This record gives sequence, C-alpha cells and structure tokens, in this order.
Amino acid sequence: MIVPCYNEEQALPYLYKEVVKLAEEMPDQEFEFIFINDGSRDKTLTVIKELRELDERVHFVSFSRNFGKEAGIYAGLQAATGNYVSLIDADLQDPPSLIKEMYETLKAEDYDCVATRRVDRKGEPPIRSFFAKQFYKLINKISDTEVVDGARDFRLMTRQMVDSILEMGEYNRFSKGIFGWVGFKTKWIAFENVERVAGETKWSFIGLFLYSLEGIIAFSTRPLIIASVFGILFCIIAFIMICFIIFKKILFGDPVQGYASTLCIIFFIGGIQLFCLGILGQYLSKTYMEAKKRPIYIVRERA
Repeated sequence: MIVPCYNEEQALPYLYKEVVKLAEEMPDQEFEFIFINDGSRDKTLTVIKELRELDERVHFVSFSRNFGKEAGIYAGLQAATGNYVSLIDADLQDPPSLIKEMYETLKAEDYDCVATRRVDRKGEPPIRSFFAKQFYKLINKISDTEVVDGARDFRLMTRQMVDSILEMGEYNRFSKGIFGWVGFKTKWIAFENVERVAGETKWSFIGLFLYSLEGIIAFSTRPLIIASVFGILFCIIAFIMICFIIFKKILFGDPVQGYASTLCIIFFIGGIQLFCLGILGQYLSKTYMEAKKRPIYIVRERA
C-alpha cells in the first residue's frame, strides 16, 4: 500500500488504524505500508517513524523537498515489492476496506486493475465541481487516452501493470492519463464522496487548474492545431475583407473608415496571437524540462 503524504500528521493515525484492521481481515496476505513524505512541513515524518517503530511492515521514503503528489506516486511504485500494489490517500477519503473487494476481484476475474471513481462531488464548491466535469469532457474529446470522470488515484494493480507504469519515466507526469495510456483491463468501482477525516485539502482551485493543463498537454497535441486553424481562418477573413473594401471603393466611391473598429480588430488578433504563442510556449516548456533529464524526486532518507 502506497500512501503519498504532505502535511498529514493529523490524518495518519486514523489511516494506520484502518489499514491494520484491513490486514487483519486478510491474514493470508503479507502487507507492506509505504509512506511517501513529500517534503511535509509539519510532523508527518515524525509520525511515520513512530509507526515504523511499532510495526515493521511500515516503510517510508522522505523527499528532500516537496516534489508533488505525482512524484510521490512514482516513488511509491518504485519502492513497492508486492505482487499487488495499491495507491491510497492519507485522508481516508479513499476507504481502505474496499481493497479487500479489489483483491478478490483481481483474483477471481480477468482484470489487471480495480480502480475507484466518485459518483458525486458532495462537499466540493460548486464552481470546482463544474470545472472538473468540463475538464473530463474536454480531455476525453481531444485525447486518445480515456480519463474516467471522477476517477481517483485509489486503485489496486497487478505487478505487470505497475512495471509498465514505471517504464514511463517522464518528468511531467499525469497519473490519471498514464493509468489509461498503459492499457490493461480495469474494473471501476463507484463510491460516494466522503469528507477528510482530519486536516485540510492541499489542492487549491489554481493548483487543480494547473494540474488539468498538465494533463491536457501531456496527453494531447491537438491544442497545437489551434494556432494553425486561427492562422488559416484569419487569412481567409482578411482576404474577404480586402476584396469587400476594394469593390466598395470602386463601385460606390466610399472612403475607408473605421478607426475605432480597426483598433478593436488589432487588439483581437493580437490577443489570438498571444494565446497561440502561450499554447506553443507550454509545449516548449514541457519539452525543455524533459530534455534536462532532472530526477523526478530526490530522497533525503528512507527506511
């Protein structure tokens, strides 16, 4: 079980109690609990070390700074040694009790992964829920990789699927897309959204917005087409307008007018150009970061 943690000192004791209970319900299975301390600024690492003193099944990887949840997931997958690997959040919004059902499904049916999705967004601000739904609609239209609406990182995977994910060593990571891109047969389990057991969410609206851009850029090149489409479109419009002005001058002798409208058109086209340059810049920046070959994370200590 991989648990990415960032400032989760309050939630970890509750989570540990639940996962130990789960392990007791599955006595035939050997568990390892891998906590990834993603540069927490509270006592998260201290709590993890205390748990390790009580339970030898507890392991941890502590980063030198905050590298983000995606890096935490990747580090956990690298550290995991089990035949089945589970990802779960520390806040108990993902019920650990579902892992037993996931495991039985993988053993009895022909699946490589059992994943979870939320059937509602109860407790979320309405504006966040609205934009989240629009994001899933958009990315599934412009990408060949399916990203299920409401999909959580909470899932149980076979070793074969985990090894395939680890082969994708890209720096700019979007796990929801990676899970879909590697393929394999996935069964989805729906559950209702629950509140955090303790602490506060680390995801702000801006953070989620930037994360969604990461997913779009990582799994679709269609936004790059926008620049070409706008270029062709405005060339056609410009040609039509030139012909219209020439014929109007020849036939009616009207002088060319419209200082205010000309300024509006200049600002509009300038805005479109900057928008297209912004899209190109995003892809270029991601390529730049990949070319640097920097490590996805740096470990300060592990046990």
